Amino acid sequence: MKVTPIKKAYGYVTRQKEGKTQVLVFQHSIAEAGIQIPKGTVQPGEPTQHAVVREMEEETGLRNFHVEQLLAEDLWKNDDGVIHNRFFYKITVSNVPDEWGYKPTGGEEEEGLTFHFFWISSANEVELIRGHGDYLNLVFN
Repeated sequence: MKVTPIKKAYGYVTRQKEGKTQVLVFQHSIAEAGIQIPKGTVQPGEPTQHAVVREMEEETGLRNFHVEQLLAEDLWKNDDGVIHNRFFYKITVSNVPDEWGYKPTGGEEEEGLTFHFFWISSANEVELIRGHGDYLNLVFN
């Protein structure tokens, strides 16, 4: 039986601060969830670029951002053995706070959570969970 990978859209939301690139990350209100980048599941038939826009809006509350390019696509095995077809997009924003809290609007397992957003200035500044940092080197070069 062939298992179809689950498509996931990841967003490296970037900004320039004092001439340096920064990437948006967040800490969950559930500590075990670790530090992550915004991402989510692509709906059936949904283009991955549409999915990344929807997920950014649902998870960060940001509206004024620009999807620049697809940085990487891969197949990745999740802890539960499910294969994820991951799409990492570079997204640019300006005029955003240094940090903020947001209650995601995607529903389901995010119900009642608050995400605390902040910026990192290098690939090894924080440890990102489960492969979220795999392509940070393409942003911080």
